[in-house]
Amino acid sequence: MNYGVDRRLGLVVAANDRVLSLRAADDHGLLGDIDRLTKDDLRANTLNPILAAGRDAWTGLHERVASLIRNEDDQRLHVDLDALTLTLPFDVADYVDFYSSIHHATNLGRLLRPGSEPLLPNWRHLPVSYHGRAGTVVVSGTPVRRPRGLIATDDGTPQYRPTARLDIELELGVVVGGHTALGEPLAIEHVDRHIFGLVLLNDWSARDIQAYEYQPLGPHLGKSFATSISAWVTPVDDLRPFLVPGPEQEPAPGEHLRTEQWWGIDLDLRVLLQSREMRRDATPPVEVSSTNFAGMYWTIGQQLAHATANGASLRPGDLYGSGTVSGPERGSEGSFIELSWGGERPIELPDGTTRTFLEDGDRVILEGSAGDAVRLGPVEGEILPAAT
Repeated sequence: MNYGVDRRLGLVVAANDRVLSLRAADDHGLLGDIDRLTKDDLRANTLNPILAAGRDAWTGLHERVASLIRNEDDQRLHVDLDALTLTLPFDVADYVDFYSSIHHATNLGRLLRPGSEPLLPNWRHLPVSYHGRAGTVVVSGTPVRRPRGLIATDDGTPQYRPTARLDIELELGVVVGGHTALGEPLAIEHVDRHIFGLVLLNDWSARDIQAYEYQPLGPHLGKSFATSISAWVTPVDDLRPFLVPGPEQEPAPGEHLRTEQWWGIDLDLRVLLQSREMRRDATPPVEVSSTNFAGMYWTIGQQLAHATANGASLRPGDLYGSGTVSGPERGSEGSFIELSWGGERPIELPDGTTRTFLEDGDRVILEGSAGDAVRLGPVEGEILPAAT
């Protein structure tokens, strides 16, 4: 099941081709007595009140809605999937993005620091991250305008101009609920209390802007212009059958990152691209990358434990990205800078053109699924020309 928000109906839940309106179910008295959830929570235009209610409420609501979708034939509760106008499913409180694929980090190290050790010394000791901009997280389908920024010219002098190296990052976003107190780290054994669900996430990146600005403090304007997420949130309760152990970590992580809980996820992910010319000719999007989330070096449980290890508090609606998901094989990389190896290996498209980075009019779609039972909401965006 996936949770979303329709502009007119409020909270809706989709399972396969059936969509249930929580307002309609509440109108018929079918959602009463769920721990910590009020009528106002169920009739809100955002998931945040439900996120605030905590794990027991999420599980109770999930079980009740699953039963209704499975057994309830009252058409007054259901809506047409094609009639929905989906909005951002929750108000993003804070946004942090990680860098947790060893294959992605190694690839970028080789591209950006040739001749040196690709992984920096701290990478195997902690989940590296940066703090992003919550206000530019947008729902799937929102166009993305090519950003401008300071970019180094051949002689090293910066020039303010549109990015020529616009990229994607294939990620999972983790949607957080509940609260923690400021100054109290969240133990890794308790992260399950706060992980509500997952979205697909595209951390759009301007690599030339990023390259000039990231020394010494890290990503900023090369990332903050837009981050796209799915309109649907997939609850972690549906993904439990697909949880797997994370990869072996050497050296052993710090004590606050050690757990016997499984927080790897056997989740297949794909990147598809459709150029403007392909749309004109009715050519469907072409797959340019396919990978699996289970190989991520740092798990989503370790990421949340580390994000709060200094006592940083959590709020309902916090969002963190997994970092780019890349595999070890050619064609399993989750960004164009890797797929094209910094522009040296152009990607051929069905329309006869090639890509190293994104061009205006390109449409990117991210998809994810676990087995035959779980399909994450897609996330897509079309590139618009830079503002004049």
